Amino acid sequence: MQAIAQVPDPVARDEIAALIEASQYRDALALCARTHGAILGRLCIALLGSQADADEAVQETLLRAHRAMPTYRGEGSVKAWLCGIARHVCARMLETRRRGRELLELVPTDEVGADVFAMRQRAREIRAALAQLKPTEREALVLRYVADLSHREIAAACNLDEATARKRISRALARLRTAMPDQEIE
Repeated sequence: MQAIAQVPDPVARDEIAALIEASQYRDALALCARTHGAILGRLCIALLGSQADADEAVQETLLRAHRAMPTYRGEGSVKAWLCGIARHVCARMLETRRRGRELLELVPTDEVGADVFAMRQRAREIRAALAQLKPTEREALVLRYVADLSHREIAAACNLDEATARKRISRALARLRTAMPDQEIE
């Protein structure tokens, strides 16, 4: 996903909207994948915690977007529309695939392994802190900092008004600061 070239959003939005209006859904889908595939991948991995599940979720998101293109109204950005679809796909995957598996990691003995172990430990701590948040707050936070959506785009993706989206992000950050007092959270 990361090797996909990024096209500036305003250009892509106009091109995608024009393709959808012309009923050229295959071309619109390909442009959506090229333009927003990396963002969708980061969003899905942040919500699901697994690269394999994230890849599957991105594919499902693009398939659902393709099926929904005839009903696309053009309200908000294409990125927000796709992130909203991805959010629903990930929520469905989490509901149906409750995993009770935890991988056993051995403590490494070399310095490189220790760095990797420390990064994984920090990632686990962050995921644990995120798990303590309300699902709506966690989603808003991930959409803001992982998918890099604006407050307006988050509101569109979650079917909220912009003030509510801002409040959710603010509350989520406050709860993260409480859950991880020794970490610097912006």
